[in-house]
Amino acid sequence: MITISDELKNDIKSLTLPELQEAIKGIGEPAFRAKQLYEWMHVKQARNYDEMTNIPKALKEKLKANFEYTCLEAIQVQESKLDDTKKFLFALADGNVIESVFMKYKFGVSVCISSQVGCRMGCKFCASTLDGVERNLRPSEMLDQIYAISNYTGEKVHRVVVMGSGEPLDNYDNLLRFITLLTDENGMNLSQRNLTVSTCGIVPKIYELADEDLSINLALSLHASNDAKRKELMPIANTYSIKEVLDACKAYFEKTGRQLTFEYSLVAGVNDTDEDAKELSELLKGLNAVVNLIPVNPIKERSFKPTDRSGALAFKNKLEKSHINSTIRREMGRDIDGACGQLRRRHLEEN
Repeated sequence: MITISDELKNDIKSLTLPELQEAIKGIGEPAFRAKQLYEWMHVKQARNYDEMTNIPKALKEKLKANFEYTCLEAIQVQESKLDDTKKFLFALADGNVIESVFMKYKFGVSVCISSQVGCRMGCKFCASTLDGVERNLRPSEMLDQIYAISNYTGEKVHRVVVMGSGEPLDNYDNLLRFITLLTDENGMNLSQRNLTVSTCGIVPKIYELADEDLSINLALSLHASNDAKRKELMPIANTYSIKEVLDACKAYFEKTGRQLTFEYSLVAGVNDTDEDAKELSELLKGLNAVVNLIPVNPIKERSFKPTDRSGALAFKNKLEKSHINSTIRREMGRDIDGACGQLRRRHLEEN
């Protein structure tokens, strides 16, 4: 169940259609205008009120006076020369910056978005977390990353991954509202099955998400095969053990029937040994899951190096011999600041 906070009441792009109808009636306008506005915002993805050709000028002025219209500005776009990957740095209205990624696959376009400005989870291999978290993103700011990218590229977005900067489950209420808006049949109407939410493992929130009656995909950032190594890489592991996290993931699968994904960043000499592969196989035995192996993206603030291609393939083969479904993530945008938080951090250092 989603509720509206005072912070969001004047953020028009964060309102559901029923809420928008009430808001429009509240400024003395007929309810049918809400449906027109909703279509302009979430189907036609208008960048401002002035683009809405069937909205009377007087109403536009009233809307400008009463409601904020979120429209992110791309202040930098990096385009890979190796593939069609594009990395966007967006400015928010309060001066903060966030980043998003456009990726083109055979199935279509996938967009990876941020859920917070920065992150407080402290994962050792991630640039997003180096400066901590500034604030949560509002639903409109999460949505508009997708709309702005679609507008810039002229491409229809087929899949959305909430796997950029930030921990989505640390911004739980806004995440739920974002999901509701993104998958609403009156709006962009993205299938829930084409939406993936990634978490480092906030156990109570995974159970809560399992009870929301959604069909979204859950990806867990696992990155280690035992608690000792996970604690070295991810501070969250000091709060929740691997067993607790996996039990929550199993509960999510039982409630939703959605296959689980375990993200596993391969760090040379740290978590890519034969023993790691063996432990991981034992850990995940019998689960309806896929392990997504990701050679870690190097960041200058850390000494971690990625496992090389042959090592990644050997690790994958060991998992598959134990009947663990696994893939090696296709490396995209390696010639640009492709890893989470890299482009934002460089911008902050330069400004």
